[in-house]
Amino acid sequence: MNQVTDSRRARLYEELSRESRRYLAAYVLFNQAVADHLGLHPTDVQFLSLLTAEPGPRSVKEIADMTGLTTGSATRLVDRLERGGYVVRAPDQQDRRRVLVAPVADRVARVTAVWDDLGEAWRSLLDDHTDDELEVITRHMRGAYDLSHAQMQRLRSLPKPD
Repeated sequence: MNQVTDSRRARLYEELSRESRRYLAAYVLFNQAVADHLGLHPTDVQFLSLLTAEPGPRSVKEIADMTGLTTGSATRLVDRLERGGYVVRAPDQQDRRRVLVAPVADRVARVTAVWDDLGEAWRSLLDDHTDDELEVITRHMRGAYDLSHAQMQRLRSLPKPD
C-alpha cells in the first residue's frame, strides 16, 4: 500500500472504531431500556434473545458457554427466568440425567414484541443496502459475535486487576 492508501485506511479504521463504540453503547443502553420496560435484568433480556435464536432447548452448561457466565450464575439466571415464567426446565429425552431449559412461547412473546418494533426499523435501515452489502454486514456481525465470545472467555480466565 502507498502512503495515501495507508492514511485513508487508518482514518477508516479510526472512524469505524468510533462508530462501533457508539453502536455498542447504544445497543447496551437500548437493552437496558427494554429490560426496564419489562421489569427484567439486562442479562435476562440478552439470554432470552440468545435462547430464542438457537434451535431447541439448552442445558445449563450450554447456557453458561453461550453467555460467558459461570455455571452457578447461569443456574441463577435460569432460576430467575423460571420464576418469571419465561423458561421451563424439562428432562432431556436422550439423557435423563440432563435437564434442558426451553423458552415459554407466550411469556417470551412479551419480549419479542419489543424486539419486533426494533426489527421493523432495523429492516428499513438496511433497505438501502444491496444484497452483497447485506452479506458483508452479516459476515461482519457473525465474526464480531465469535470474537466477542472468545474475548469473554479470555477475560474470564485472567486474574482480576488489583
